[in-house]
Amino acid sequence: MNVVKTFMFLIVVLFASSGYASTVYKWVDRSGAVSFSDDYNNIPQEYRNQTQIEQLEDYPSVQPPALPAATSTPTPSQKMEGPKTDIYGMGPDYWKERVSSWQQKIKEAQDNIRAVDAKIEERINALSGRFLSNTQYNMNSIQLQALRAERAKYEAQENEAKDMLQRITREAEEAKADLSWLN
Repeated sequence: MNVVKTFMFLIVVLFASSGYASTVYKWVDRSGAVSFSDDYNNIPQEYRNQTQIEQLEDYPSVQPPALPAATSTPTPSQKMEGPKTDIYGMGPDYWKERVSSWQQKIKEAQDNIRAVDAKIEERINALSGRFLSNTQYNMNSIQLQALRAERAKYEAQENEAKDMLQRITREAEEAKADLSWLN
């Protein structure tokens, strides 16, 4: 009975849409009633984790979908297939794109830290075993402080990127996304 209601609703929405794509959220409450909304905020909080998302698009010549055969059974590969999107309809490409930019920022920050470390080591080695005047000593101290401040800036960038990756991971978990998409 619910399948028929859902099918009928989708047909009505397909033919009654106003010429643009829309998202429809579907959930089943405790009494078994199927509910629909086009606004995620209208979904009661207790049903948000079981909401199904339908992307509906209006095409000039829409043919109603064929009814599935009542006797067809899914093949083993169809049964094993997991969801292709999270509860918000976002797929692996969305999550991989979000993660890759922050992973790149971590790599750049780490490369910059290594370069500054090499400069610091080079400066310290150049000074070791040499007698320096107060002016030379002060100049080199100022240069080392500047290099250490630059290193601290890159460490902060690295930490920010790592924090963002953790935040994205939490968001993916809340969206019930496949966490393997984040690698």
